[in-house]
Order: sequence, then structure tokens, then C-alpha cells
Amino acid sequence: MLGIIAAMQKEMDLIAEAMSDPVRESVGGVEFVKGELSGYPVVCSVCGIGKVFAAMCAEAMIIKYSPELIVNTGVGGTLTKELSIGDVAVSSAVCQHDMDTTAIGDEAGLISGINKVYFEADSNAADAIEAIAADLGINTLRGVIASGDVFVASNAQKERITSLFGAVSCEMEGGAVGHVCYVNKTPFAVIRAISDDADGGAVDDYPAFAAASAKKSASIVVKLAEKLAQKA
Repeated sequence: MLGIIAAMQKEMDLIAEAMSDPVRESVGGVEFVKGELSGYPVVCSVCGIGKVFAAMCAEAMIIKYSPELIVNTGVGGTLTKELSIGDVAVSSAVCQHDMDTTAIGDEAGLISGINKVYFEADSNAADAIEAIAADLGINTLRGVIASGDVFVASNAQKERITSLFGAVSCEMEGGAVGHVCYVNKTPFAVIRAISDDADGGAVDDYPAFAAASAKKSASIVVKLAEKLAQKA
């Protein structure tokens, strides 16, 4: 089974429209839709915005459905000149840029208890996602995707995240999904279609481009299910 976690309803709707025999279930306060894409079993959910909602959704999904792979899809801001609005960032790893216990000597982003900054994404899934995007004519870049409970909208914020974590994109959920998947030994991938430049213009760019970018991200996930079905 493929697990799909979206941050916003607009992303989820595009995926649900392509599903056959959808069944809705509620688990731990999270609503899931289970069905098939191209004959392959999938379960998907809108987690909501932010790391806590994302972690709740990922944990409930793993406990209830035991997916072989979780893909977190959505939109994000670019942190590099190599990604423009409409391009797609593919995770090599994820981190949480707002996790900060440096005052007691820890490395920025370190998750206490498991002593990790970066959670490595599944490379096979990333390879497949990049190949699908290429077929769709979508430019991609693989790299670290940094999450935090903040909408990044200034050059100062961008520079901090890139200098500390070397990230190519920022958003608000993927780091938490990766954290939960790591603890549960579940492979994962995060894809983010770029909706804004994460700078002073982000507040205007995001509402203008988020819907179109979300459509690209969702189309990649639907094609990924098709590819998994072909291999099954």
C-alpha cells in the first residue's frame, strides 16, 4: 500500500478524484481515504498545516494501514536559484529547521533522544519521482527539504536555513513526517512543488501560484502509484 499525506485539501482533492472505490475512515481524529490508483492500493489524508498535524497523520497512517511507502506531497518555498516557481524539490533528506537546543550545546536542528538532524528519504522512491517528473516535463532538484512551524517570507530566514542545513526548499510538514517514519522504520519521500521564493514576495506569490504548483505535485504522486502498480 502507498500512503499519501497532503497538507492542504486542494492537493488531496486532485488525488482523490483519480481514486477508484474510495472509502473514508477516521483514525485518531484524522480522516483517511482508502482506495486504488491504477489498481494499486493507496490511502491518503489531508494532515493539515504544521508539524504536529503532520506527525499525528503519519503515526495514525502507519499504525492503521502499514504502508510500504509514505509520500508527503505539497508546495513549498525555494531556497535555491536552481528551483523556480513550478519546479519540484525531491527529498534526499528532511530536517526541522526550527528545532533549536543550541543554547545547551547541541547542533542546530538536532532531535533530542534520537540525536539526528537529518532523516534520509528513500532513494528508490526519489529516483522514481524524478523520472516521472522528467516524463511530465517538470524540472526537479533533489536535496534537503527543511520544515518548521513558520511561513518563511524573508531573505534573513532563507539565509539562516540554507547556511545551517543546506536545504533546497522549505515548508511546514515534511520534517515531521520523516521523523515519524524513521522511528517506525517506514520508507518515505517528500516532494514539494515550488509556490514561492520564500522571500519578501512570498506572501503575494503563494496564493497566486499554490494551486497550480499543488496540481503538479499531485500529478506526480498519481503517476507514482501507476508505476508501483506496473511493478506489482
